[in-house]
Amino acid sequence: MLKIKNLNKSYGARKVLNNLNLNIDTGQIYGLLGANGAGKTTTINIICNLIQADSGYISIHNQPITDDTKALIGIAPQENLLYKTLSCEENLTFFAQIYGLRARTCREQVLKTLADVKLFDRAKSPVETLSGGMQRRLNMAVALVHQPKLVILDEPTTGLDIEARYEIWELIKQLKNQGITILLTTHLLDEAERLCDKIGILKNGQILAEGNLEQLRQYIPADEVVTIKTPNEEKAIALAQEYGFTPRRYGSDLTFLIPEALELKEIIARFEGVDIDSISRQPVRLEHIYLEVTQQDSVKSNNVR
Repeated sequence: MLKIKNLNKSYGARKVLNNLNLNIDTGQIYGLLGANGAGKTTTINIICNLIQADSGYISIHNQPITDDTKALIGIAPQENLLYKTLSCEENLTFFAQIYGLRARTCREQVLKTLADVKLFDRAKSPVETLSGGMQRRLNMAVALVHQPKLVILDEPTTGLDIEARYEIWELIKQLKNQGITILLTTHLLDEAERLCDKIGILKNGQILAEGNLEQLRQYIPADEVVTIKTPNEEKAIALAQEYGFTPRRYGSDLTFLIPEALELKEIIARFEGVDIDSISRQPVRLEHIYLEVTQQDSVKSNNVR
């Protein structure tokens, strides 16, 4: 569906994309993760043919990116593209006409899309009367009204309460079930875990790691992760390393990557003689993989401090 090969983009002396390679299969939800400035927005703008790459190749549905491929793409940006004094139906009609939908097709598609995002009963309601979650669903409807092949969702649940997030997640799952290909950017790693078939971790304009969750777990040399609070950190680190525990400093947390699952009493026994204020354990999560991949140099250089 979407193929990106050796994509490069610089703004003056600042290189934003550095030989970026990325492939998304038809019907797949692909999560693109990265800190602000990693290159996500630039990548999206190039896919949408809003800016030109310095070099590289992109195709959508086996077509090179041109003005003609814009109709194959729907995008729901983080900031809602909505006119608040217009109704839901008026907003969708406006954008449908921009995409070139003709009168009869336009009305049918507008009403169908409102139903798909569960806003059919609010068709005549001004946007300013909708909740934040409803507005976000309508913003997604703008991306869907012309029946694109690829939908780009940029931080679709940022700022929403948990109930509204679940509604958006269910909508995204429905789109996948309809065979729509989705490129999802998010800072919410649990969102990526729940929704994405494939995840790419982007830093400095390059994909550092890519795959499904099971494949990405290979980047963590551990079966579980243990975090402790202790005034005797140096002693704890020394003891842990004797047992093959790999120390990591994630922010202010002293964390150990445990190569095999152990009972809590066994873990505590490994730190005999260390005053432990608290200890917690959890399976390897996407957040640990993300930190391990994006902070490898700094993590490893600071893991005994």
